[in-house]
Amino acid sequence: MKILVVGGTGLVGSVVVQELLHRNADVRLLVRDAKTAAPSGVDFVVGDLLDPPAVERAMNGADKLYLLNAVTPDELTQALIVFDLAKRQKLAHVVYHSVFRVDEFLDVPHFASKFAIECAFRQFNVPWTMLRPNYFFQNDASLRDSLTVSGVYPQPLGDMGISAVDVRDIAEAAAITLTTEGHEGRVYNLNGPALLSGPKAAAIWSEVLGRTVRYGGHDMDAFEAGMRQHAPAWSAFDIRMMYQGYLERGFAAEANDEEVFAALLGHAPRTYEAFARETAASWKT
Repeated sequence: MKILVVGGTGLVGSVVVQELLHRNADVRLLVRDAKTAAPSGVDFVVGDLLDPPAVERAMNGADKLYLLNAVTPDELTQALIVFDLAKRQKLAHVVYHSVFRVDEFLDVPHFASKFAIECAFRQFNVPWTMLRPNYFFQNDASLRDSLTVSGVYPQPLGDMGISAVDVRDIAEAAAITLTTEGHEGRVYNLNGPALLSGPKAAAIWSEVLGRTVRYGGHDMDAFEAGMRQHAPAWSAFDIRMMYQGYLERGFAAEANDEEVFAALLGHAPRTYEAFARETAASWKT
């Protein structure tokens, strides 16, 4: 059984590929650049999601699909091209990487795109599983200078808190749903075991680093302006709206999410404290 992975070289997808290989799956990647280094034992097809013939070549001979397409202005178009070809090819199963509470954040551009994609899967005869992860712990691995030099936790998570999750747990869930039975038509909320607020994250990093780290607050105008220094304006606005949703509506796990997730994984979801300790140790080396 061959599994095509779309998005298999990114933060989450690369770990999904490793989890699939750990389970002896036959994996193929769709990559944009022939120079991309594929893991040993993985074949690849070069192509772009806006090039239907290339996507179709990647699907030829594949039985299942893991779809994680990047947040872009044409995210919806890209995903629907893949979806329509999966429908035409009659793939046995598609696991779609969506986002938690996707149907409640429709003022966030990339959430709205993912919700439309979910609706397409539900409307047409394509066997599907939806993975809806929360904010990734690993987003914070990029905060080294802010945490260790400035002593500031800058992500505007607010005071209510979000049920952030480890990328490794997301990848395990993806690999399990792709390689075992009983997941078709299921929606899995992938949430961590505890609420992470801005002040809580600052306190955890203070303990881990042995220095005072303060929460930078949630001035969203300043946050968006800062994002525009290293991201396109449309992306800065999109991410601003996501964090604003966290502040206004929260992003906390729903009842039984942790139990269902733990049962799927076969172990409790990882904690943010453990991630912070591991990350701080890696910075020292």
